[in-house]
Amino acid sequence: MARENPRDIKICGLKTDEALAAALDNGASHVGFIFFAKSPRNITPADAGRLRQAARGRAKAVAVTVDADNAFLDEIVAAMAPDMLQLHGSESPERVAEVKARYGLPVMKALSLREAGDLAALAPYRGVADRFLFDAKPPKGSELPGGNGVSFDWRILTSLGADLDYMLSGGLNAGNVGEALSIANPPGLDISSGVESAPGVKDVRLIAAFFETVRSAKAKNAA
Repeated sequence: MARENPRDIKICGLKTDEALAAALDNGASHVGFIFFAKSPRNITPADAGRLRQAARGRAKAVAVTVDADNAFLDEIVAAMAPDMLQLHGSESPERVAEVKARYGLPVMKALSLREAGDLAALAPYRGVADRFLFDAKPPKGSELPGGNGVSFDWRILTSLGADLDYMLSGGLNAGNVGEALSIANPPGLDISSGVESAPGVKDVRLIAAFFETVRSAKAKNAA
């Protein structure tokens, strides 16, 4: 029997009580908080720690960092108590293993894709990262490793084995997520800019519309 996907949906880059409530009320399995100064979704560890309290028992809180050093990770983990760490920079497999051992938390490693050959970067992280996030390579000139609102060719993911646990990210929105599910059938979805009215500003209506589209697509695929 085919696996019913997506099992998980993560709303990332949350900064307000209103947006977090919308994510939780619509059934998000994961909520993400971004700690990267150049991002319009950047949040302080203290603010993330306050917000994530509402997610306890409802969704997993994910701390998203980009090549963060141990001192910054220590601060984040102490203030926020995340359920998972997402490493969205150029962290090596050795660094992923080090972070896992230091904090005793599952780690999701983000990899940037554009074409089938980019999937070769996955191999060294297998058995090290607990989960993967596949994002589109950033457009030329962007200082952000993710959250750029661009997608990649989802067809390249069809070669992955059903045992690989990952989230699909990059340019998703209510208008294209049905196609993404039809093509790639990913275990999880991650969305940030696709539910924003402006960079870093989550829109509760867009969040609700995204979940409704996913539910409709799943019902259609199950029929």
